[in-house]
Amino acid sequence: MTKLEWKKSDDPEVKAFASKIESKVRAKAKDGKLKCAEAFALAREENVPISRIGEALNELEIKISNCQLGCFE
Repeated sequence: MTKLEWKKSDDPEVKAFASKIESKVRAKAKDGKLKCAEAFALAREENVPISRIGEALNELEIKISNCQLGCFE
């Protein structure tokens, strides 16, 4: 198995948003993982698309867990 390579963005808006929500994410994340339902709740709270949360999580090197669609464990 190869080591996970984080797909980080060059977009300054993504980096700024990741910095904005970092404390919220780190407070909820356990062992470097954030539950899918928590990611969706954060998207609603921040009034952004879930894809923006995904980009920010990549920047913060946080994985999604307990995926509601079964995509991630």
